[in-house]
Amino acid sequence: MTPSSRDRPSVRRIAVPVEDPVPTGSTNAYLVDDALLVDPPARSDDLDAAVADASIEHLAVTHAHPDHVGAVAHYAAETDATVWCRRGREGRFVEATGTGPDRTFVEGTDLPTGASVLDVPGHAPDHVAFETDRGVLCGDVATAEGSVAVAAPEGDVRAYLVALRRLIARDPPRLFPGHGPVIEEPRTACERLYRHRLDRERRVLDAVRAGAGDVDAVLDAAYDADLAGVRDLARRTVVAHLEKLATERRVDFDRDAETVAPR
Repeated sequence: MTPSSRDRPSVRRIAVPVEDPVPTGSTNAYLVDDALLVDPPARSDDLDAAVADASIEHLAVTHAHPDHVGAVAHYAAETDATVWCRRGREGRFVEATGTGPDRTFVEGTDLPTGASVLDVPGHAPDHVAFETDRGVLCGDVATAEGSVAVAAPEGDVRAYLVALRRLIARDPPRLFPGHGPVIEEPRTACERLYRHRLDRERRVLDAVRAGAGDVDAVLDAAYDADLAGVRDLARRTVVAHLEKLATERRVDFDRDAETVAPR
């Protein structure tokens, strides 16, 4: 690999259909410089062909949710690539992928493919992004349309807001998300997602202050949309927001009884 190709790595997106209920019905796998495979969610003809045409030397994931790791073991065996995961999250990685990492990374690690690791937890506790000169492979931190799930028990709203602020501060040329098209205006997208999350928090806090005394009452007051088919996700989102508000001492939240009161 020449120095110039390391300085400006190519990034290829392959949308792979998955069975999980995810935005667009697919998860994006990425090839960085045809040497690093990121987030292989499942096997597909397109991904098989892309991998066969490349020289995969390394394999990593943004986080260990099932719709991002389903084909890690297959492509690791197929390519004999070095498998990486977030240091301190090895057990989670093995449980999700069925294979162990060869090496681990931390914030600031430079992979041998022109990608640097950035910690961006919030959607998931082990979530990282891979920063290149072409843009940031951001997993499920951002999406071009709609919003990102930040839901209990894994979701951490405080951490997610920090992750968005970190991406806004970096102002990369583009974002390569886990679902949907490449984001050509990262700052605009991240600011929209940040405002959405704060608006949801305001609705949750207003519901508590208006007398909603448990999670279901807050849920009913904070959402004005039809929740058919997504009520469980919305409910877990409310819990994640109440956990943030409780940490900030803005509400009293009993996590076991799922009761809440204003402070």
